[in-house]
Amino acid sequence: MWSYYWPIGFIVFSNILYHICSKSISEGADPYFSLLVTYIVAGSACLGLYLFTGHFKNFPADIRSITWNSLVLGAAIVCLEMGFIIMYRVGWNISIGSLVANICLAVALVLVGVLFYRDSFTLNKVIGMILCIAGLIFINK
Repeated sequence: MWSYYWPIGFIVFSNILYHICSKSISEGADPYFSLLVTYIVAGSACLGLYLFTGHFKNFPADIRSITWNSLVLGAAIVCLEMGFIIMYRVGWNISIGSLVANICLAVALVLVGVLFYRDSFTLNKVIGMILCIAGLIFINK
């Protein structure tokens, strides 16, 4: 049971740190340079984990296994992080901005799941989406 739920706690904890740090980036700091430093730290951490956790076994095979998905994911992460930094810089509150973005994301992913991954589209999902949209209306009034 623990192995099923701990990743959610880890994601929530990491997201809290992520949003606090994104909102706290100095207005005077260039957002692109700030993200560059962020990615240098992240890349160094990933390289260290790759080398020292026993995953480093066959570097050429690891290189060959990289597909377009990793490249697009990298671009998506940059866009996502720039979006949050800009969202906070234009004045969104930390308590509302992420909530609005994630509710919109949740509704969109239900549709993506149904249209592209054959997820079920149940009455509960429709009601949940309606409640999410109603929540967006109420939270932004």
